[in-house]
Amino acid sequence: MATKKTPTPKDAAKKAAPAPARAKAKTDNVSKIGGVMLTMTAELGRTRDTIGKVMEYGDQSLIELDKSVGDPVDIMLNGELFARGEVVTVAENFGVRVTEIVNKPGE
Repeated sequence: MATKKTPTPKDAAKKAAPAPARAKAKTDNVSKIGGVMLTMTAELGRTRDTIGKVMEYGDQSLIELDKSVGDPVDIMLNGELFARGEVVTVAENFGVRVTEIVNKPGE
């Protein structure tokens, strides 16, 4: 009659060895999705106006918003809050400087 061998910690370590292959597969999958396009939105401000005023808008109309340079803004990724930033100007363009990452995708 054969006796059953109880596994030693060394035997258990041998069975756990394939884990690095899984880690590499996970890394490979992440690199594959790196090229997926996302919609990023940063709302620079809002305003309220009557329908009558909006109907008067035309070329060169100026619409004042409730944000200024340096004000905080939310940065949305596919409609979900991703980060916060502040309004900046670069040459004559507006931009948003990221000040806080709220929720990293995949976490």
